[in-house]
Amino acid sequence: MKIKLEETNSISPEAWEKSWQEHWKKSQMNYELPTEIEAAVPEERDFLQHSRTFEKEMERLEKVHSEFREAIKKMQHIGPAVTIFGSARFKPGEPFYELSRKTGNAFARAGFSVLTGGGPGAMEAANRGAFEAGGKSYGLNIILPHEQAPNPYVDDTINFDYFFVRKTMLVKYSCAFVVLPGGLGTLDELFEAATLIQCGKIGPFPLILVGKEFWKGLRNYISYLAHNGVFTPEEIGFSKIVDSPQEAVELVLKSLPQDMKHILEREKTLLKPRLT
Repeated sequence: MKIKLEETNSISPEAWEKSWQEHWKKSQMNYELPTEIEAAVPEERDFLQHSRTFEKEMERLEKVHSEFREAIKKMQHIGPAVTIFGSARFKPGEPFYELSRKTGNAFARAGFSVLTGGGPGAMEAANRGAFEAGGKSYGLNIILPHEQAPNPYVDDTINFDYFFVRKTMLVKYSCAFVVLPGGLGTLDELFEAATLIQCGKIGPFPLILVGKEFWKGLRNYISYLAHNGVFTPEEIGFSKIVDSPQEAVELVLKSLPQDMKHILEREKTLLKPRLT
């Protein structure tokens, strides 16, 4: 279903409600069990129908631990890195795809490893830009019911079953977060990084949004939230909004200690541009 936008580029309350109603009808879970034989049921439905035994929860915890362990083993030597977030829906040649490609390229040329969610769209574009520059390019891919195939522009792909493990690793190994235009997943990653920085759990690290026109609405909404007192005016500048990849690179470089800049200079000497 396509929602019609009003002249202000906002969704009318009526269109919002109609969309929600249609989506909810499709999303309702049928909790009635089959009466004949026990059929295969979705894992989350099965999980909600039973008490959580300690043994089962320990099995789940071991899966999480194993996923963290394998990711740490693969990522421990990545070096200075930035994570680039963005929509999976952009196609090669489209403006936001090419903006992401230029962003990945600019950070690779500055000596950074480029991390993304490993999928298509802006993620592929950022990896592609880094790959073409001869930089290090990594994809942290999520395994979905409708499989999200890793993009081909990475030196290594690390697969995850759990979104929260993947997001932890995207944050843990980065000295900056760069956000290209995106949807719900991108906003989730953006606000998780912003919250961690706000609460002093990480950083402070640069959090940079690329694309002033795209992020204009978000800036206005954040201003509205601050005006209503949900956070202080000092916290409103949780991110810098820029228009060009080079601006983003310069902002990140300004934030780094001198010894890390020396490492980046060394990484730049190792670049061997690749054709795609």
